[in-house]
Amino acid sequence: MLQGINVVEICGIGPGPFCAMHLADLGADVIAVERGASTSITGEANAAANPLNRGKRSVVADLKTAEGRELVLKLIESADVLIEGMRPGVMERLGLGPEQCQARNPRLVYGRMTGWGQHGPMANAAGHDNNYIALSGALYHSGTAGEAPSSPITLIGDIGGGALYLAIGVLAGVLKARQTGQGSVVDAAIVDGSAHMMQLMMSLGSRGLLNEQRGKSVHDGSHFYATYRCADDRYVALGSMEPQFYALLLNKLGLQDDPRFAHQWDARQWPAMREAFATLFASQPREHWCDLLEGTDACFAPVLSPREASQHPHMVERDVYFERDGLLQAHPAPRFDGQVVTPGPIPTRGAHTEQVLGALEAGDLAGLWGR
Repeated sequence: MLQGINVVEICGIGPGPFCAMHLADLGADVIAVERGASTSITGEANAAANPLNRGKRSVVADLKTAEGRELVLKLIESADVLIEGMRPGVMERLGLGPEQCQARNPRLVYGRMTGWGQHGPMANAAGHDNNYIALSGALYHSGTAGEAPSSPITLIGDIGGGALYLAIGVLAGVLKARQTGQGSVVDAAIVDGSAHMMQLMMSLGSRGLLNEQRGKSVHDGSHFYATYRCADDRYVALGSMEPQFYALLLNKLGLQDDPRFAHQWDARQWPAMREAFATLFASQPREHWCDLLEGTDACFAPVLSPREASQHPHMVERDVYFERDGLLQAHPAPRFDGQVVTPGPIPTRGAHTEQVLGALEAGDLAGLWGR
């Protein structure tokens, strides 16, 4: 779907590479500019191919040298998008900020991925996903009363509030550039995106379903929207909010005549009902509850690991996961016209340096951007 959109990625960690991978998954031509050497988050040398680079081409350059900077500037002359994830001011100090790049290509969409944003008191502070969503308010309701909020790894911050907002921003910028000939600077901050993602939950406040006190709202305090441990130390998730779904859940559990559960929306009774549900679900293994509830309108699902999810009949039928080179991966999403797209291979670091340099020297744009 994005064939003909050319992207230069200044490689970093986390949401920037994921955004560029997502664009490549959808058909964009992405050239990833990587450092000559890499270290893992633990500080150890890491020469392994990066799964987030699937479908991209990898070029090695030292941006602190004149040669490295000129390579990037030559690439962006014919690119639609540049993506970078440095702290504010770093790209400017390298001579590769928006002003310098758009002087070479006024149509360029310059995508900036940060946690705190390009300005503000926190802009230059270090941080990670859980810090950003903590400050934005997105972490607050992730948990139950009496427990510390639990961060869902990178999903709300790095991916949801970061990478996907950057992807939407740069694609909107490309549309504008094609209409007006003028590029844009996209300031994608995880604090902004993750706060914006809270809009749906905050809309519950007008209906009295969002409480400022943790553990008192429908999503973090009710018995019918929660996860429960089973007898085999596996877990199941309920989301039986609507009255008809709740009634079916009670019927399936044999609790339809139990007066304790008669008033679904009496929040004063939620702790007691939640405790009763916890005792019930802990009495049987997960498989028992799957046999009883899965596939019904009780709004039920087992809590699966990615490996388990890849083997679930629904996920298998939809071909959501695949394995290549010993790595479990998810196919690109969303789908268009019902087609499952297999992404490109994962390149080794610098695998396309000679090819790209040769195309630049020859002025061969077809060779430079041809996938």
